[in-house]
Amino acid sequence: MPDSLRHPYDSLTPDVVMDALSSVGLYGDGRLLALGSYENRVYQVHLEDAFEGHDIVVAKFYRPSRWSDAQVEEEHAFAAELVQAEVPAVAPLVVQGATLHRHAGFSFSVSPRRGGRRPELDDFEVLEWIGRFLARLHITGAAKPFATRPALDVQSFGEEPRDWLLTHDGIPLEVEGEWSKRCNEALAAVRAAFSTVGDVRSIRLHGDCHPGNILWTPDEGPHFVDLDDARMGPAVQDMWMLLSGERPQRQNQLGALVDGYEQMREFDRRELALIEPLRTLRLIHYSAWLARRWDDPAFPAAFPWFGTADYWRGQVHMLEEQLEAMEEPPLVA
Repeated sequence: MPDSLRHPYDSLTPDVVMDALSSVGLYGDGRLLALGSYENRVYQVHLEDAFEGHDIVVAKFYRPSRWSDAQVEEEHAFAAELVQAEVPAVAPLVVQGATLHRHAGFSFSVSPRRGGRRPELDDFEVLEWIGRFLARLHITGAAKPFATRPALDVQSFGEEPRDWLLTHDGIPLEVEGEWSKRCNEALAAVRAAFSTVGDVRSIRLHGDCHPGNILWTPDEGPHFVDLDDARMGPAVQDMWMLLSGERPQRQNQLGALVDGYEQMREFDRRELALIEPLRTLRLIHYSAWLARRWDDPAFPAAFPWFGTADYWRGQVHMLEEQLEAMEEPPLVA
């Protein structure tokens, strides 16, 4: 295959992973396990000699050209602040005086391995516990803003992805007109919602706080992992992805989360009106994210249903549902 058609990750072989670790003085014993990650490439590595008490580490190779070194280092600094504040987050290890390293054209970091499972979000005690820890994360996040990482807003998560999809022929012609119409209607409703809510505080967030990014152990509770999407935004962004089911179930889950949260930090209830607008933005952003990554062989293999006319008809239907949801009274807590 010509080099111009190869994806950068094609060159990230097991030997390159091991050589990258060796370049910072960490030597694997040959046991290498690829972990589930689409945006980046992440590997569990057993070391010949433990590093700072860790004989198993996780090496994360960042997607080329997604973040600048300054933006990645700012994420690392945020994680370190959380650890310093005794918030249960996983931060990269400082190896040879740095957390971000380069090898063979890749930027990478090394973190301790943390065990755990997805939390049981039907258990209200678990949700309260997560709520308390989210509040502690946000106390640190509110201490200062990001300097280089972007904000979650209508332009970056809605309008820009919409425009990219329409200018890169990402939608079949037979669906494009209807999707564009519904998308524009949805974005107008999102903007109206943000305008009605008014000026809510923007803080440093986890940014992608879904159940898969929380590792739960019965004794220690939750650990937050993967701050790759950390950015500025309203606190409720880190709550709504933990809600699921029909409205009464989501209402009860939200109540437990906020009960725990407010044991540690005040929550601005105006932000509850942003839950469905934020869900709408994620819906649009997610489609563009898949389309932008389609040259990565991992994406067609993992998402074979993406890009078909049926997929986009489904997106039209989901946008219609979101338009209805944004007209409903917001959840209360």
